[in-house]
Amino acid sequence: MKKVKHLGVIFGILAIFMLAACGNSDGNAADSNGEADYSEEVDYTITGIEPGAGISVTTEKAIEEYDSLQGWNVELSSTGAMMTELRGAIENEEPIVITGWNPHWMFAEYPDMKYLEDPQGIYGGEETLNSLARIGLEEEKPEAYKLIDQFEWNVEDMEEIMYESEQTGKAVEEVAVQWVEDNEDRVAEWVEGVEDVDGVEIELASTPWDSERASSGVLKEVMEQKGFSVTVTELDVAIMFESIATGDADATLGAWLPITHKDFYEANQDNIVDLGPNLTGAKIGLVVPEYMDIDSIEDLNSK
Repeated sequence: MKKVKHLGVIFGILAIFMLAACGNSDGNAADSNGEADYSEEVDYTITGIEPGAGISVTTEKAIEEYDSLQGWNVELSSTGAMMTELRGAIENEEPIVITGWNPHWMFAEYPDMKYLEDPQGIYGGEETLNSLARIGLEEEKPEAYKLIDQFEWNVEDMEEIMYESEQTGKAVEEVAVQWVEDNEDRVAEWVEGVEDVDGVEIELASTPWDSERASSGVLKEVMEQKGFSVTVTELDVAIMFESIATGDADATLGAWLPITHKDFYEANQDNIVDLGPNLTGAKIGLVVPEYMDIDSIEDLNSK
């Protein structure tokens, strides 16, 4: 009987330790209400992309403006590094807060993700990708101007190319060429009324991200089929805008407006021609996996 009693005491003590550790035994922090404290679990860090990218600049503003993000930082490295972190977190069902945007293949690979509500509107609402041209392009190269002006597609088109590239390992530009071949009806709308040319040179300024590689790759292929000699130059966002304003490049398809590239646009708007959106329905913001039980930036906690 004594042995049984001793065993009972031991099991009782073990049960107490197990219950005490229940809220934190898996390494998850808890707030004063006993709920998961995601902010502490991610070490008050937003996993971001390249420094200088529009969404990186906007996220730094969000950290300044939101009380719930006071003491936070955004870890800036590269899009590839961010996706590696996201993949690891989702595989282990761990919390993570990233800078996210549409169009991007991440939402095709991981459909159970969500944007955190942005009550202060720091990230804006729906974004558009606008085509910009240098002053004088319409007069000097009217067929190029007309084709660029008529180019437009949608989020699903762009994400299809990016996802295919990610899944197959093919370069985005290679997949873009195939997309043009598979979408003759769409292409016919862009080239309507555009005369063939003979080797007219066009330089498109782009950014080193797959979304812009997709649009530039598609337009390059279409323009070359019309006889243009097209060069795509990848640049930092600020330099991309400057290159159009100074006439060093002819056009770009990669201006995210009205929020993401607002500062770059306003700094150069007097020296560029805005042809309007080539894609609507784009979006940027803070993104988390669906299994995280939060809905708003304000659900996070300051450090």
